[in-house]
Amino acid sequence: MTFLPETGYVPTDEDRASLDAWFAAYDAHSAKRDIQAMADLAVFPLNLVSDDSAGNGRSAQWDREQYVGTMTHVMGEGPQDITFDSTRTPVFLSPAMAVVFTDSTMTANGESTQLRYADILVKRDGKWAFQTMIQGGWGDNL
Repeated sequence: MTFLPETGYVPTDEDRASLDAWFAAYDAHSAKRDIQAMADLAVFPLNLVSDDSAGNGRSAQWDREQYVGTMTHVMGEGPQDITFDSTRTPVFLSPAMAVVFTDSTMTANGESTQLRYADILVKRDGKWAFQTMIQGGWGDNL
């Protein structure tokens, strides 16, 4: 007889609170453009999934150096904080794995950009970390 893993995990209030706290910390680091602190919240190699301008799906794995370099370029520099207004929908696959869908408005230097993306987070030693970033339109940069 084959035993399949249990599916349909229902998160506890503590599961959701710990994930919300992780995103609050990540957003605070992002707002300050503290790329090193953002990288501290990841598992490397980090998986990236996107599509390119030709409409082809792309994927890559980045080490910490690639992540820091790319995010520094993307987020730019400046004295002003970046603000995020985000709605997140987590889907817990287990107590230690979650896929989080995000719709967000990012405002930097007076300009707003709409974002839609997903992250896969894993819990290690009781702490969440993002392991996969999924967002359309970045494939030419991978």
